[in-house]
Amino acid sequence: MRFEAVLFDCDGVLVDSEPITNGVLRQMLNEAGWPLTQAECERIFIGKAVRDERARIEAETGQALTEDWMRAFYARRDARLRAELQTVRGALDAVIAAHGHTAGRIACASGADRPKVVMQIGMAGMAPYFEDRIFSGHDLPRSKPHPDVYLAAAAHLGVDPARCLVVEDTATGVQAGLAAGATVWGYCQHGDGRAFQGLPVARVLHHMGELAQHLGAPSA
Repeated sequence: MRFEAVLFDCDGVLVDSEPITNGVLRQMLNEAGWPLTQAECERIFIGKAVRDERARIEAETGQALTEDWMRAFYARRDARLRAELQTVRGALDAVIAAHGHTAGRIACASGADRPKVVMQIGMAGMAPYFEDRIFSGHDLPRSKPHPDVYLAAAAHLGVDPARCLVVEDTATGVQAGLAAGATVWGYCQHGDGRAFQGLPVARVLHHMGELAQHLGAPSA
């Protein structure tokens, strides 16, 4: 199958941002009275918007999740990202290959806030390939695991979601891509793809550079 568009998640697929973001989040939640381990924080929050866990955060901390707290989180998170962010190995090659494969019909569809995604794509040297085709679940009625952000990206590109390839690294994101009607490839740098167990991903990538090799091949 030749895909007419490729839709990338951002965090964990294009940039290795999740340990940084979750480290800041865990620290701030600990400060607020919720003593989470790093593993617990990752299990609860990776692939999701912080605001989507508002009820649990407020229950565990006994404090309201205020806009001031969110602004402080974004500021501390972005400072760490600017200092430490690394591109996922092979991701730039994957983006270039997808851009060529689809005649430029690629987009980034993330559950994170758009300013963060734009910043990260710029830092990774990918901005010329995505241009304005960057979509955030924060700007839509529902974020992942709902399909809204992928449907918005496909509509902007003028491509039927069934002709789109979605590249995701979390079960939450995979569910969003599948709900949109797209073919989904899972990226799992470490392990055997168990994070996608029970989800019909068409292929599991262990290095983002593999995407360039597979784009011309029939979907598994």
